[in-house]
Amino acid sequence: MTSHARTTLAAAMTTALSAALVPFSVLAQGSAAADTTSEKLARGKYLVTVAGCNDCHTPWKMGPQGPEPDMSRMLSGHPESFVLPPAPAPQGPWIVAAAATNTAWSGPWGVSYTANLTPDPETGLGKWTQRNFTETIRTGRHMGRGRQILPPMPIPMHKNFTDADLEAIFSYLQTIPVVKNRVPEPLPPAVPVAAK
Repeated sequence: MTSHARTTLAAAMTTALSAALVPFSVLAQGSAAADTTSEKLARGKYLVTVAGCNDCHTPWKMGPQGPEPDMSRMLSGHPESFVLPPAPAPQGPWIVAAAATNTAWSGPWGVSYTANLTPDPETGLGKWTQRNFTETIRTGRHMGRGRQILPPMPIPMHKNFTDADLEAIFSYLQTIPVVKNRVPEPLPPAVPVAAK
């Protein structure tokens, strides 16, 4: 075999080997992206769990051990069908009251209802972007520029999440079951809070 033939054969084998390896390379890249996505979603689920999001954003029901989150309505916020009577006036050392569902709270700020965090496009976070979500947590304002996020939402603590944490949380929230549930708007205090 001439040196030219050997060079041609070697070039052909290299090309064939490269062509054969391309699908494996693409698969490896896709697998790495899938691993990264699944890791991000797992991190988001973990953060939603340990941050206690279900404590207020999932309506509670009475279970065999007492009140517990109703996971069939996970993170859907205050049930639109649960209409409450007027909230009791804050008095003495007892200044906060909560509904039996743990999704509505009254205090000196008025009445607040926990939001629907499911990806429903009309009543939840379905039309939100990562930026809307991050700005809401960072500023304590709805979509980063609207009304103030009211107690009991722990904005002073949650604004310390890293950008990666907030991205993981939002990514996870976009994967949970959709629940169509329009949460009422907050109510102002019955008696205006005195300015300081």
